[in-house]
Amino acid sequence: MAKQLDPMTDDLPLMANTSHMLVKHYTLDLDVDFKSHVIEGIIVFFFETGSRCRKASSSDDEGCQPQFDETCKTGASEPCHVPVTNLSACSSKTEYNDFAVCGKGEKDTSDKNGNHSNGEQASGISSSKNCCDIENHGSTDFLLVLDCCDLFVLKVEEVDVAAVAGIEKFTRSAKLTDAAKELGNLRNQIVQELVTLPAHRWKEQLYYYARCSQAPGCGELLFTTGTWSLEIKKSGIRAPRDFPHAIRVWYKTKPEGRSVTWTTDQSGRPCVYTMGSPINNRALFPCQEPPVALSTWQATVRTAAHFVVLMSGENSAEPVQLQEGVLSWYYYVTMPMPASTFTIAIGCWQEVKQHPFAADVQTNSDFSLPFSQADLRWHEEWCGHVEYPCRFQNPAARLQAVIPYRVFAPWCLMESCKELVLQLIPQCLSAAYTTLGTHPFSRLDVLIVPSNFSSLGMASPHIIFLSQSVLPGGRHLCGARLCHEIAHAWFGLAIGARDWTEEWISEGFATYLEDIFWARAQQLSHDEVKGQQELKASLRWRRLRDEVQNSEEELQVLRPNKENTGEVSESGASVVKHGLKAEKIFMQVHYLKGYFLLRFLARTIGEASYLASLRKFVHKFHGQLVLSQDFLYMLLEDIPEQKESGLTVESIFQNWLDTSGIPKPLLEEGETWKECQLVQQVSGEVTKWIQTNQRIRKSSKKKRKQDEVFFQKLLPDQLVLLLESLLEEKTLCPRTLQCLEKTYKLGEQDAEVRHRWCELVVKHKYMPGYGDVEKFLREDQAMGVYLYGELMVNEDAKQQELAYKCFAAAREHMDVASAKVVAEMLF
Repeated sequence: MAKQLDPMTDDLPLMANTSHMLVKHYTLDLDVDFKSHVIEGIIVFFFETGSRCRKASSSDDEGCQPQFDETCKTGASEPCHVPVTNLSACSSKTEYNDFAVCGKGEKDTSDKNGNHSNGEQASGISSSKNCCDIENHGSTDFLLVLDCCDLFVLKVEEVDVAAVAGIEKFTRSAKLTDAAKELGNLRNQIVQELVTLPAHRWKEQLYYYARCSQAPGCGELLFTTGTWSLEIKKSGIRAPRDFPHAIRVWYKTKPEGRSVTWTTDQSGRPCVYTMGSPINNRALFPCQEPPVALSTWQATVRTAAHFVVLMSGENSAEPVQLQEGVLSWYYYVTMPMPASTFTIAIGCWQEVKQHPFAADVQTNSDFSLPFSQADLRWHEEWCGHVEYPCRFQNPAARLQAVIPYRVFAPWCLMESCKELVLQLIPQCLSAAYTTLGTHPFSRLDVLIVPSNFSSLGMASPHIIFLSQSVLPGGRHLCGARLCHEIAHAWFGLAIGARDWTEEWISEGFATYLEDIFWARAQQLSHDEVKGQQELKASLRWRRLRDEVQNSEEELQVLRPNKENTGEVSESGASVVKHGLKAEKIFMQVHYLKGYFLLRFLARTIGEASYLASLRKFVHKFHGQLVLSQDFLYMLLEDIPEQKESGLTVESIFQNWLDTSGIPKPLLEEGETWKECQLVQQVSGEVTKWIQTNQRIRKSSKKKRKQDEVFFQKLLPDQLVLLLESLLEEKTLCPRTLQCLEKTYKLGEQDAEVRHRWCELVVKHKYMPGYGDVEKFLREDQAMGVYLYGELMVNEDAKQQELAYKCFAAAREHMDVASAKVVAEMLF
């Protein structure tokens, strides 16, 4: 690349030159070794030339521009299931053994940064005469750039797809004679035909992808790895259209690679999983990171027989025994998605199953679809995405309120999951279907991940990770979080942001829809729904206000690139502004400001009309990448009368998306939620506690029994608001805190409530509560990061000792970003 990006900055570089060549499919063949903490294997890329590259001859310089064709149409297709047996033979022992020999006896020839040049690889380049300076910018050879980090790349070669038996069907007979004159052109023609097969031939397409990935090599390619990239060239090839379109890369991960975490589960058994790293999957496999590189994939993963492999594939894989003690798992997807959505979790997970005599969960009759005739007409139209087997065009899928689901957990958490998660999933799925219609994905796995997971949840295609923190304390936190992650199936996955700095498109929508889904899942009355939503708005307002006061202004902007949002360089490379900033992971501004914008729009045009617009947006843009204006223009087209009141896309940019701080319309609206009955009830209880605290401080021991006060039972969110309000009090005496804990049994409440209780304990140096703080920091790592700072800021020796003790115990397995932030607080 002409410009070297500084890896020490907070921006995440997306290096791949997607405007020149665009990956359409990945085939992965991986071995997972828990002893060495290494994943080793082969990845095969199937490319197409960027469609806006000029049709120049290979002797001319190729001029390329960014491209993405979203105009392909697809009709109805059959359900997306393919028997594993169709492809299991493709990962034969012969190929596996050949690969093992290929990598045998290799030395770690990396430099101190883990980088390799061709000359350093014993097996990467067959002879020294092939080595060249791939950074020589005087060269006219085309350079393929992939995103890559923390990987040992061992070998890169072109794949001879023309050697696959039966592959001749993918060459147009009229061109076969001409193409055969140049074998490289023939191979590229075959790949082009394969990647553009129509959706109804997806099984055949997957079969030939697997066959081609096992084809022999036909020439090693020159390569070098940098801090953020893998760069590949073929001598004499100057244009992307002449560059090999099927490439095989041998590689292995590093134990310290930042895309996966090697740890132990809650039962003490080893596991590894992708935890949503800021660098995404580039330390798991070389890839094209820019979201425009929508691709399908298939993966074969081998590991010891006592492990279960879960992935973001659309099939529920059944393991195949290859040899004693080794199982092979095969997954695939047919819907093109960004490489960042690829997810894997390998561990001794147990499937949580319903009791055989348990009654089926009945969905309420209110869950009939509130769709208008206009909604139904949308389904009769063509989809606007690239062609794939789309559920929105599948009549059976469109009527499926609850998709097939499974729950996995460590052995010690199975009972909790059986009583809670397993019961909630169908209710939440049905509520989501009632709101938005067709589920974009055909199935769902839910996994309770290890305690070092740095979030309450993470959604990927076909799989959701949940923190163990959502399990204690009843249904509320678990149900709300499930609804949030399920909402990402539509917003964040089926519809993705074209520019990753626009996180609000994913998180703002999921936060707003979480309330809608959860209210319907609970089958609340209209008044109950309104009350709980106003209570939530009150809590979120407090969090937004605090975050705006305590964070950098530039991190509060939802569209930091403003009018340049979505723009990339000529090659397709770009950077994600602040994408590597550790503190940003723990910020909620894009959740909260996005939520309040959507709430504002819903209140402006009416919730019924607003939800109808959301369904229209989902149908129009599923399977595509969007910018903020795509949603806003479509929404405002449906309500032209709002233009007269000054509500325009430009005004929304100015007031909500392009500026820091509290949005002006939100300030003008005032805190209307204070009038909500549930909020007023909390205000009354806060007053009682303040008065109780004053009486306790003044009273003697003999008068304690006369000071009894009746406190009302509160909902979990009301408890959070109560504790946050009490945190604003300068002093609460130990007897008040003891009474508070006893009254609400705070140690048994959900993690949101316990977090506020721990803050009260730390603020008032309430030593009987230090055990609760230690337990929280150990078991609720997704939420406890800033408690460390509060323990340090008081400059209390016992509290600081507690912080050091907890961090020392957790640090080894803690998420890297979390550990960095905590270390900065402590040292």
